[in-house]
Amino acid sequence: MSIETEVVAALAPAGDKPDDHFFRFHRPHLHLSNVFGNDWFALKAEEFARFFGTPVFLVSQTFFVAVWILLNVFGVTDFDVYPFILLNLAFSLQAAYAAPLILLAQTRQADRDKCHAQADAQHREDLHHESEAREIQANKNMDLLMEMMRQNTVLTENIKALTERVERLTSDVHKCVAEAKS
Repeated sequence: MSIETEVVAALAPAGDKPDDHFFRFHRPHLHLSNVFGNDWFALKAEEFARFFGTPVFLVSQTFFVAVWILLNVFGVTDFDVYPFILLNLAFSLQAAYAAPLILLAQTRQADRDKCHAQADAQHREDLHHESEAREIQANKNMDLLMEMMRQNTVLTENIKALTERVERLTSDVHKCVAEAKS
């Protein structure tokens, strides 16, 4: 599976909720095309360029060069005797194709990295806006709570005043009843 196929598969919607996938913030950038396109040549060139950096390539090339030199040095064959001009030509040809393919792969990777960086930056910006909105709501809630506490204090003071007045009136009524009986 190619890298683009893996990325598209990873970014595809997963489930009913839009936020149940890790790459959900990268989906808006899927429409961006690469500089070199997504045709078979660009994809194969990138895969080939990636192969140049693998241990398999390095070991197999080392083995091939060692066999080439040993066959020519020990006289098993004499198609490329010392100073191995044909081998140098093969290396030059390989370098002539490898360098542009590696640059192609780097350019495509840079495009992907840029898209991911933009998606990450947008996500951070969205988080910042959400955080600010939560802070504003928390401040509103705090103001409302303070107002409710102030009103509660006023009500408590009114209840205390009314309770004291009821106690005085009750005391006055008891005095009046006691005077009336005597």
